[in-house]
Amino acid sequence: MSDTGSEISKAEREQGSAFLPKFDAQGLVIGIAVDALTREILMVAFMDAEALARTRETGLAHFHSRSRGKLWLKGETSGHVLRVEEIRVDCDQDAIELRVRPEGPACHTGARSCFYRRLTGEGLESVEG
Repeated sequence: MSDTGSEISKAEREQGSAFLPKFDAQGLVIGIAVDALTREILMVAFMDAEALARTRETGLAHFHSRSRGKLWLKGETSGHVLRVEEIRVDCDQDAIELRVRPEGPACHTGARSCFYRRLTGEGLESVEG
């Protein structure tokens, strides 16, 4: 389900009111889960058309697992689902922002966010306490 953008004008995609996701050659867009209250980035994953549809239908964040090659409900095994309050798209519709209410840690490591380390001159340093 690749969309190179040739059949949809740039103006239509960037300024129009139609939802026209621009999938890459693998049929994916970037999905960014952001805490709806704090605006903290919780995680980044990929979404295909099925993940987008299931997210919209259920109100729960779904992604496409590239390693398993299948649909993935975030929190399916841990119970730490992401309840979607709002979906936004970037200017050219190749990235999706999910504003969510997390029900537990977003990261598989148990951290609230997958972005729990920062790069310093010495290497990586934890920013979550």
